[in-house]
Amino acid sequence: MSVRAYIFSIAAALFVLLVVVSLLRQRKLRERHAIWWLAAGALALLAGAFPESLTWAARATGIELPVNLVFFVSITILFLVSLQHSAELTRLESKTRDLAETVALLELRVGELGGETADCADRGEPRHDGGSGAER
Repeated sequence: MSVRAYIFSIAAALFVLLVVVSLLRQRKLRERHAIWWLAAGALALLAGAFPESLTWAARATGIELPVNLVFFVSITILFLVSLQHSAELTRLESKTRDLAETVALLELRVGELGGETADCADRGEPRHDGGSGAER
């Protein structure tokens, strides 16, 4: 590995880690979403600082070229990020549906109460809140 490639890989990994930490500090990224990006940055920093570890890991896993291990790990991390986002999206859709149903039921109930109040006012009966129907 050339010195330029060595420096570039370490700088790129540090840049990724700094961006993730900066987004976390600005509260633009939540911790549960940053885990995989921090793991990817840490692995990139490890592979950049110790390129022999990448060769060792490739041999240990039976992968011929270390760069193929990098692609495999990168795709795996992206798959996990996508899976996490899909799970989060599913949870949010369910929560949105529950909230919409709750709001619809509340609107129906408010409409019914408004109808009861209007009926009471038409008949001159007192409202359920203690006021008279004529006050409306």
